[in-house]
Amino acid sequence: MAFRGKEMMKKLVKKVGAETLTPELKGKLKACVPDSKVVMGRAKRGLYAGRHIQYGNRVSEDGGNKSRRCWKPNVQEKRLFSYIFDRHIKVKVTTHALRCIDKAGGIDEYLLKTPYQKMDTEMGLFWKTKVEQRYAELGQMEVAFFNAEDEAKFEQGFKDLNIAKKDARREARKEARRKMYGDKGGEEKGEEEASLEAGGSESHQDDHGWLEANA
Repeated sequence: MAFRGKEMMKKLVKKVGAETLTPELKGKLKACVPDSKVVMGRAKRGLYAGRHIQYGNRVSEDGGNKSRRCWKPNVQEKRLFSYIFDRHIKVKVTTHALRCIDKAGGIDEYLLKTPYQKMDTEMGLFWKTKVEQRYAELGQMEVAFFNAEDEAKFEQGFKDLNIAKKDARREARKEARRKMYGDKGGEEKGEEEASLEAGGSESHQDDHGWLEANA
């Protein structure tokens, strides 16, 4: 069912909010959707990026007989994540619109970069107006910055934390080596000391016997 652009404009203003809609955005919508424009009913159900139903003829191979037919766009129902609203948007999109969204870098960037004249659907105009309105609200918000002393404290705190982590890792490695090689090293050291003592006593006996023989 077809309807006039004036009705579409009323729906968009009602959805977005007449109080929060700026005159600049309202003027862009008014220029994009004139009152005399006839819009098809399917235009309110998704993002199609210029893809619509095409009509033509089906030609038979034998006699060349023609019969009317139509080609519908490949429409898919997707959940697209919007970073500015921090939630998913459930919308019907064509595969061409999905490629355009991926090329733009996301649904928010696609809505911002695409001009109003190319947004030929009611849903596209609605979300584009919402995104621009949200960006305008974020631009008016005040951002608080830290002073130089606080930034120096934060930087020193991060450095101390990194040093503490490095010391903890070093101690953990030492403890692991001590557990793996500590007992074995002690046994080897004990065996070496015992062999040295035994060798020392034998040499002492040999020296004593040599002195008695020469006496």
